[in-house]
Amino acid sequence: MAIEDLTSRIAELGHSLDSIEAVADLALLRTEIADLEEQVAAPNLWDDQDNAQRVTSQLSAKQSEVDRLVGLRSRLEDAEVMLELAAEEDDVDAREEVSRELVKLGKDIAALEVRTLLSGEYDPRDALITIRAEAGGVDAADFAEMLMRMYLRWADRHGYAHEIYDTSYAEEAGLKSATFAIKAPFAYGTLSVEQGTHRLVRISPFDNQGRRQTSFAGVEVLPVTEETDHIDIPENEIRVDVFRSSGPGGQSVNTTDSAVRITHLPTGIVVSCQNEKSQLQNKAAALRVLQSRLLEKARQDREKEMSALKGDGGNSWGAQMRSYVMNPYQMVKDLRTEHEVGNPDSVFDGDIDGFIDAGIRWRKQAEKA
Repeated sequence: MAIEDLTSRIAELGHSLDSIEAVADLALLRTEIADLEEQVAAPNLWDDQDNAQRVTSQLSAKQSEVDRLVGLRSRLEDAEVMLELAAEEDDVDAREEVSRELVKLGKDIAALEVRTLLSGEYDPRDALITIRAEAGGVDAADFAEMLMRMYLRWADRHGYAHEIYDTSYAEEAGLKSATFAIKAPFAYGTLSVEQGTHRLVRISPFDNQGRRQTSFAGVEVLPVTEETDHIDIPENEIRVDVFRSSGPGGQSVNTTDSAVRITHLPTGIVVSCQNEKSQLQNKAAALRVLQSRLLEKARQDREKEMSALKGDGGNSWGAQMRSYVMNPYQMVKDLRTEHEVGNPDSVFDGDIDGFIDAGIRWRKQAEKA
């Protein structure tokens, strides 16, 4: 690539990075980090473990975001300096190295640019994810567990904290359902495009005749409620049942009636939590999940009202959304965006950023249409 073209590309990437930095507001981020660092340094921080985990998680996420932005800016400036030297010395190898670095930078900046598309009311919040096995028997239960691991591995790759509220194990293998939270800035906005029905096609490891099996799992993504949401749940509108936890747990988890199931009588919404050791902790966690579901229901009701006024009948973009094919060929494909990769193992190991980015861009285009 010619020097002029590389110079133009650097300027283009610089403008993109300027826009991202403006949206992210680096000055505000650094102020928030300083405040969080003061809170972390407090000697009584861990007296309230929930608050301590929230504070340390926010600090880690915000610091990672600043480091990422600063790192991209530094790489771009280094590329500009290297290009100037390459031009002065007519160094073809150095010019090719700059060209390769700009390709990598372009991909990294484009991925970060997706964040600027998250402008929904609840997008900045933590995400509450529920995965349920659907059609497909034991293969569907196994698939549900594979999806849960995929999202937790994605969180680990990014250094995001997560908390498991409930896991209902299937009899033979896998999960009937699981509910967990991903705690990171914009986790809900980022992961909300994962909501819908996921489909797996493979040779079933549970079929002694080695037949191909298609199974399904549903993914629900909700914003975690905050104190400002004011979602009142009167005691006379809920029924609380206690039962003994099932599945792996150990210690006191499986030996006492500590698990809690809450039924919201007006709506019929049922939530449960069994991963904490005490009934009180499980009830508090279950109430948080119920609040998130009620918050989402209120949002959906508002959207239905707006759709009725507009006469568009609503939209169903979140239904069938992704296929994971492991036989007769290897491919994972998003049915909405057409984004696909040929390595299902990598996807199941948490490498889903490409799908998420494509989903966010697709949704933004759909909203404009």
